[in-house]
Amino acid sequence: MQLSDFDFDLPEALIATRPANPRTSARLLVATPDQITDAHVFDLVDYFQAGDRLVLNDTKVIPARLTGYRTRQSAQGETQAKIEVTLLDPKAEGQWTALIKPLKKIKEGEDIVFAEGFSAKLIEKSEGQALVAFNATGEDFEKALNQAGAMPLPPYIAAKRAADEQDKTDYQTVFAKHSGAVAAPTASLHFDDDLLEKLKAKGVTFSYVTLHVGAGTFLPVKVDDVRSHKMHAEWGRVSAEAAAEIIATKSEGGRVIPVGTTALRLIESAARDGQIAAWEGETDIFIYPGFTFHAADALMTNFHLPKSTLMMLVSALMGQERVRQIYDHALQEEYRFFSYGDSSLLIP
Repeated sequence: MQLSDFDFDLPEALIATRPANPRTSARLLVATPDQITDAHVFDLVDYFQAGDRLVLNDTKVIPARLTGYRTRQSAQGETQAKIEVTLLDPKAEGQWTALIKPLKKIKEGEDIVFAEGFSAKLIEKSEGQALVAFNATGEDFEKALNQAGAMPLPPYIAAKRAADEQDKTDYQTVFAKHSGAVAAPTASLHFDDDLLEKLKAKGVTFSYVTLHVGAGTFLPVKVDDVRSHKMHAEWGRVSAEAAAEIIATKSEGGRVIPVGTTALRLIESAARDGQIAAWEGETDIFIYPGFTFHAADALMTNFHLPKSTLMMLVSALMGQERVRQIYDHALQEEYRFFSYGDSSLLIP
């Protein structure tokens, strides 16, 4: 299974830099094994059935991109260097792993000041990453971060424009609850409260799980034989209540449909023994063709990067040849790609 099997040509013009407005007006490609239909997200009421259960990732994206200054005393007087910090993973006691640019401009033990009363000390550098300790924790940290930080837009959007205030709304789901993600579960960005109410009225039920999406979700696959790729780890939790709801839906003949690849990876991590159970921890599950699904019956997901692990995941669900046909159609019909793009409902 070669990396080239998951490649395709994507015109730059199809990469979305802003979401559809309103959220539910985004286009929706609905694919079954023998049919492809062009619709819109607001049409989901027609495609989901009473008894279906949607699994939603309620992680909350933090404004993880910070700009600050390192100050040093020298023979020439005080010197400053601008330092950019992107938070990656929380550690104990107010510490985070982070990417720092430029890393060579700061030494261990030095402080980066982001705003009055809000700073971080560089603890150590290792393999191109840094460990930093903030001078605030808990609610104080969250409040300071919300004021000083910017949303960590995916690299393919950040390359085209800087994050702004609008992204603090656009790049967050309406049901975001548990802070800790540095990337959004983007298929869920298409839902608003009105659509959720309409689905509920139809008899669709919801289960909430939490997977804190890390920056590793954007890491490229660098091996030719995809089976030797090592996935990044992300922290997640499936509560006993959510597991019981999913088991009940399956036993009653309903479909379990994760919204987004993050929700799918999490419930499949919790169902490795054949049936889903309560689960909490780090998952580095890698789903590629040949994988046996125990929890998910379908998937709602956006359109993914060529040669990415997410292309491998959708190919595992639908079959490689079928995914090629789906993506050919999406390109021909000029669907918008990636985090702020259009969506698809894949029903194997």
